[in-house]
Amino acid sequence: MEKRISKRVSAAILQSLSAGVVPRRGAEHIVVGRKAEIETLLRDMDDVIADGGATCRLLVGRYGSGKSFMLQLLRNYAFQRNFVVADADLSPQRRLTGSKGEGLATYRELMMNMAIKTRPDGKAFATVLEKWISKVQTQFVRAGIDRNSRRFSGAVEQGIYDVVDAMEDMVHGADFAKVIHDYWHGHQIGDDDLKAAAIRWLRGEYNVKTEARQALGVRSIIDDESWYDYIKLMASFVHEIGYSGLIIFVDEAVNLHRISHAVSRRNNYERLLSIFNDTRQGGAEYLGVFFGATPDMVQDTRRGLFSYDALKTRLEQSRFVRDGLRDLNAPLIHLDMLSQDEIHSLLQHIREIHAFHHKYESSLDDLQLKAFMSTVSARVGADSLLTPREVVRDFVSLLNLLQQYPDQTFDSILGDVEFTTSDASHLEAEDSPYASFQI
Repeated sequence: MEKRISKRVSAAILQSLSAGVVPRRGAEHIVVGRKAEIETLLRDMDDVIADGGATCRLLVGRYGSGKSFMLQLLRNYAFQRNFVVADADLSPQRRLTGSKGEGLATYRELMMNMAIKTRPDGKAFATVLEKWISKVQTQFVRAGIDRNSRRFSGAVEQGIYDVVDAMEDMVHGADFAKVIHDYWHGHQIGDDDLKAAAIRWLRGEYNVKTEARQALGVRSIIDDESWYDYIKLMASFVHEIGYSGLIIFVDEAVNLHRISHAVSRRNNYERLLSIFNDTRQGGAEYLGVFFGATPDMVQDTRRGLFSYDALKTRLEQSRFVRDGLRDLNAPLIHLDMLSQDEIHSLLQHIREIHAFHHKYESSLDDLQLKAFMSTVSARVGADSLLTPREVVRDFVSLLNLLQQYPDQTFDSILGDVEFTTSDASHLEAEDSPYASFQI
């Protein structure tokens, strides 16, 4: 374990799991199952996105089934493949479009969370630009051009132009290219205010065109209607400067299903349709868009995606799909609940990480893990109600208690567990019968 994981990562894993949330770091150390789905989505990255194409996928699973974990896992794999990634959770304030700038708010969140392998925690936008400029300069230094010569400045300037000029023929590309060049100019002359203004514009933080024109001389700003066009520009740009492309992860898409106003909900579905069509029909390059959604959000014919016929015809399964036959190349991938064996394997990984992090030799054997699983299954009442999130959260708590109270035993703690029906008011309709247990 010590050779495969650092204390910083083990701490992040355990703290996240004990809180019932997905760890931002180290998800690959606790992944179990999902082999076919992971391989398919990695092929999307390697054979489609990195090769100049684009894709849009919906990962669908009920509450606690691991869709957020899968998105985080893919995020980590994307780093390894030299992608720039950005992620955002939808909410009442962040949607795909809205009368109060909810679409722009999603774009801003994506840009705030932009990350690369060396800056996985987000806020990597300026780092990406600085690394690019440094790379261009290094290229000409290695070519034998004196860094202090006029020829060097001209060569770097041309190298910058070669990249930004490629953007100008795209929608909104002229202003995008100008702002990128303004950032370079600010870097060249040491004008931090100009660089900050360029970053602010690229993040969509200007609210009025007049202010942007005064600061940068551009006539447009990123707004609720245009933000996806700038996502496409960003994908092409990061590829031009040496990355494999851009992948965005949008979780909690169920918030679109929760929009009470029918027209607003339909507008968001129309925006989702336009993104879907654009990526799947070749309208974007070097771009991947992955959504996390629930079955009810998709299949509800009154308020879900299937209430919008254009989306239903694109997303519904083929009549040939049935038990044992899954089309993983379809745009919608259903994530089944983990099996008992897979959850058992997950608990083994967590047991090892917990022992490594707290520097003790675990006395909890596999038979006790099976006893834990049997007790949980029997008390909850049905295997279908057993979600990894709830089991893992309580298992980490059990490990914490055993480590903190050496006089207690596995049997004594497990025997005192009080199982209750969880408050499911915050879950989706299909999850309302869910029951969990607490120590």
